[in-house]
Amino acid sequence: MSETIRRTPLHDEHVALGGRMVDFAGWRMPVQYAGIIEEHTAVRTGAGVFDVSHMGEFRVFGTGAKAALQRLITNDLDRIDEMGKALYTVMCDEDAGIIDDLIVYHTGDLEYLIVVNAANRETDWDWISSRMPDDVELADESDRTALIALQGPDALRIAGELAGEGWTAPERFAIGEAVFSTVPVLVARTGYTGEDGIELFCHASNASALWRALLSFEEVAPCGLGARDTLRLEMGYPLYGSDMDRGVDPISARLGWVVPKEKTGYIGEAAIARIRQAGPERTLVGLTVSEGVPRHGHTVLHGGDEVGKVASGTFSPTLGHGIATAYVPAALAEPGTGLEIAIRRKVVRAVVTRPPFVKETSLTTGRS
Repeated sequence: MSETIRRTPLHDEHVALGGRMVDFAGWRMPVQYAGIIEEHTAVRTGAGVFDVSHMGEFRVFGTGAKAALQRLITNDLDRIDEMGKALYTVMCDEDAGIIDDLIVYHTGDLEYLIVVNAANRETDWDWISSRMPDDVELADESDRTALIALQGPDALRIAGELAGEGWTAPERFAIGEAVFSTVPVLVARTGYTGEDGIELFCHASNASALWRALLSFEEVAPCGLGARDTLRLEMGYPLYGSDMDRGVDPISARLGWVVPKEKTGYIGEAAIARIRQAGPERTLVGLTVSEGVPRHGHTVLHGGDEVGKVASGTFSPTLGHGIATAYVPAALAEPGTGLEIAIRRKVVRAVVTRPPFVKETSLTTGRS
């Protein structure tokens, strides 16, 4: 993988807005603008906009596209036979290790759009392209594609004003075409915040115009990676590289729901079946923390003995206390189980909690 730091099409917009820039997954990205808590709150109460153009986009098309993808992913493309639907899934190796988690959109009669994690773009491309038959074409459209997420209870209203009369938002986990303030876009009703909202795909050359149109609404806050992380962790959404990687299987990662028992013929099937039958030795759990802020790598204890490490951890702006995820022995995974976390020189109480940590959002209450 190249060590050159990449910039999204919106890099200069971030700098102009005073974004604090950091290196993330090989990209120069804004971690915050006004502040993580302010941006987090804006998304939970109104609307926030994120540059997620660092994500990768692959287009798969041809007569054998569906069959080829079915072999590569764990979830079942039969669930999105209707054009315009979307599917969350993981892609595993033969030993059930998670290569990446993906969203697959059914964008054409014989066509699918795959969104992959930025850090895994080259790995995913090599894995997928080396397993494509002759009747399937694969195109990496990442460099010419910008992806902007508008999230929050006010997101759909704002989108409607930009799209104009006659536009109807796609259903959840669906995608459609639109024009937002003269910019042609693909609009996906997906996101990573737990709030209702959309993700907008456009040509990289139109990214700044779309970004500025969204920020022309006073109630829309520009948001960075920091708020994206606190928002997703409040919902228990996993982050590749922290909550899962090649050394973890989807059953242990509590992603068995994207591995239908009735599906066969995909890479990793036999290993997943064995793990499912025997039960995982270790399981990813949520943890509610009494005090302090847990961080990735902090030691998790039970009765004074180390039983795991924090996978993801943060301060929850919504709840006002620390939250975390960690892999612990299956015997300690029951909600309500008491554990401890070593934070700096102090050991604090933690309780196993079934995510999401935040139960009420515009998705769960329908208040968007």
